[in-house]
Amino acid sequence: MARRQERASGGGLWLPWLGLALLPLTLPPAVAPPGVCPSACYCVATPELVQCRYERLEEPPKELPVTVHNLSITGSNLSVLHPAAFAARRPLPDLRLLRLPHDNIQAVEDMALQGLPALRTLDLSHNPLLWVAPGAFAGVPMLRTLQLNQALLAAPLEEQLAVALRNLSLQRLELAGNGLRGLPATLLPAGLEELDLRNNSLQRLTAAELRSLEAPGLRGLRLTLGANPLGCDCALRPFLAWLRATTPRVPDARSLRCAGPPPLQGTALLRLRPEGLACAADEGGEPGRLETASYVFFGIVLALIGIVFLMVLYLNRRGIKRWLHNLREACRDQMEGYHYRYEQDADPRRTSAVGTPGL
Repeated sequence: MARRQERASGGGLWLPWLGLALLPLTLPPAVAPPGVCPSACYCVATPELVQCRYERLEEPPKELPVTVHNLSITGSNLSVLHPAAFAARRPLPDLRLLRLPHDNIQAVEDMALQGLPALRTLDLSHNPLLWVAPGAFAGVPMLRTLQLNQALLAAPLEEQLAVALRNLSLQRLELAGNGLRGLPATLLPAGLEELDLRNNSLQRLTAAELRSLEAPGLRGLRLTLGANPLGCDCALRPFLAWLRATTPRVPDARSLRCAGPPPLQGTALLRLRPEGLACAADEGGEPGRLETASYVFFGIVLALIGIVFLMVLYLNRRGIKRWLHNLREACRDQMEGYHYRYEQDADPRRTSAVGTPGL
């Protein structure tokens, strides 16, 4: 009986240890505490990363973890970002990355980012922006990267954005896929380090735009210009000379290629020489209408001269025929005279007479 009790007591001592050993296998993976992660979102492991994808979401979640570092809301219908849209109840002091692509955002009101003092990256790409308030980015002094790829297609917002970005110290600005036809010089704050202009409608950078890139505070700016329809005519010469002199400032310089004219289509820009580019455009960037018009006018003048000449010939056909007949008769008489002299000189009797003068 004593041995049975000892075994029983020994087994009882092992059971708690066994339970503790199996406890990590039975617990679910670490997630945000209940009630902290919003129902429309997914918190990865800890509240530091929150991802939300909910089509019916019309405003940012109210109950966001205070310790969130990265917040991503995609595919919703936010429409308007009101003041303190993400920190209406309490600030989010650790939020550094805010991604809002494909959220149908059309307006950003004043102080929309209030309560996010540590925000460094904001992504508003693929939104049909129509209005940006002057104080839209107020309250985020640490903002360094702004992504507006395919966000300026619905309305021209360069003036509004210039005012909204006036007090920021941006380091990177992304404007890819916005159909821009020129360098947005008003959106380039001093100290900007990277500008993404890929997949726009740029045919060249003009001399004035190149001078703006040499302004104090922008001399270290790096441009990416891939997938733009660059026209390789004489209007490209200033940009090509600048590109050759400052190749390190354009990371994708070696991949830039001509979109026209057809003889140069697909040719790498760095293989061209500025003096070898033909003039196919006037100063305003339009096709060479002056050159084409001058050639057409010259051709028309030549055609008119030819028509007048033919008409004169037709009207004076009888006189011309009579003149040709007289010319032919005169030539015939002349030839007969030459023939007669030849026969006289070739007569053997005349030759013998000349050879014997004493007879």
